[in-house]
Amino acid sequence: MGYGMSRMEEEYSEHEDQNNGGSNSQVNNEFLNTHNDIFHMTQIRSGPSESLRKSIGTSKDVISTTRLLSGREINSSGNGKFSSVDRAFLLGRYLPVDGPEIVDRMDSRAYVSQFSADGSLFVAGFQGSHIRIYDVDKGWKVHRDIHARSLRWTISDASLSPDQQFLVYSSLAPIIHIVNVGTAAKQSYANITDIHDGLDFSQHEDVRYTFGIFSVKFSSDGRELVAGSNDDSIYVYDLVANKLTLRLPAHHSDVNTVAFADETGHLIYSGSDDNLCKVWDRRCLSTEEPAGVLTGHLHGITHIDSRGDGRCFISNGKDQAIKMWDIRKMTSNADSYEDRTSNWDYRYSRYPQQYKQLKHPHDQSIATYRGHSVLRTLIRCYFSPAYSTGQKYIYTGSYDSSVCIYDVVSGSQVAKLKGYHQLAIRDCSWHPFDPMLVSSSWDGRVAKWSRSSCQQEETTDLD
Repeated sequence: MGYGMSRMEEEYSEHEDQNNGGSNSQVNNEFLNTHNDIFHMTQIRSGPSESLRKSIGTSKDVISTTRLLSGREINSSGNGKFSSVDRAFLLGRYLPVDGPEIVDRMDSRAYVSQFSADGSLFVAGFQGSHIRIYDVDKGWKVHRDIHARSLRWTISDASLSPDQQFLVYSSLAPIIHIVNVGTAAKQSYANITDIHDGLDFSQHEDVRYTFGIFSVKFSSDGRELVAGSNDDSIYVYDLVANKLTLRLPAHHSDVNTVAFADETGHLIYSGSDDNLCKVWDRRCLSTEEPAGVLTGHLHGITHIDSRGDGRCFISNGKDQAIKMWDIRKMTSNADSYEDRTSNWDYRYSRYPQQYKQLKHPHDQSIATYRGHSVLRTLIRCYFSPAYSTGQKYIYTGSYDSSVCIYDVVSGSQVAKLKGYHQLAIRDCSWHPFDPMLVSSSWDGRVAKWSRSSCQQEETTDLD
């Protein structure tokens, strides 16, 4: 289940050290014995490059910006500019921790945050039937103000098409609406100033009752949508043919999150309240069985983000943990496990202290990140951008009104953005190129965190 049905809560007041349960030091100890090549590739992609090390005569990872610029001037990359690795190494040190600046404030909960692929637009979805698209390059002016149609409870998800011409939004209903946002009009009232076409996901022979949709994503070519629903299923909709092409009875509980694994669209990841992550290969679905199952979470999965390589993804869980997965470790079936925490419901109470030390006996994840809070709503987590960080960080919203940033390789929490929002941060989004992060909260505020100056310029290696 994705949503608590109560009014806005008072400020979350659980102490950070109690919430973490001392877990950061525990995570670091776990990571000392981690030898997966995904971590090695992350270190390579987030720099510095070997050619840069040689050009400035150091083998250390702590290199000042001055020396990095010097390496560029002597053309250490051989092409007159930073290599992608060195660029990620330089930009990745400037975390978006300054501010925040207010972007907008609405009188209802914010549920969705999303930058467009090129960073020029930002989408925020609110419980009060509003979706706003902001023009980032024009001072965050409202580019489109969309008034949602046939909303049930809240905007559960929204997704921009890769060409940024269309937006889809879902709620706890079997209809996903699609809006043309490429027009010049600022206001978009459903079926008054704009047609919000309804895509009916219930038009399938196996569907016997109504359901709600928690998650919807465009394919990389913009031709398909994949959705996860509370009828335990995954759906695929062909936008070109304008019809539902696939329904998979995928899990034994709500499918809270789905994602395409990479640009091919062949693999789909799903996460459910049955505590399982599953991998689906669309090229071999004749038996409606997953290509593999990944166990490790003790409670339901709230969100999945793919690394984009068709191998690795992360999931946020109601067990107050993010887990990283390598699908090469998946099995054909879930190992049996007696759940000793099944009586706890994340909508109504804090996570019991005694559960924080529990671990799944058949945990297949390659890393676990703790320090944030997942309560009341489907808190989302993501990899940081490849361009500016080499995906060396993981970041997540949190019920304690903060955003947590973790180092992928060490497992350490490297930053916590807090002190501004008053209620849960369900979603947040890191700009694809700049050191900027936007948080959206149940307090109705959308806020921008950035790194506008080199306040902590390194002095190491200047001699």
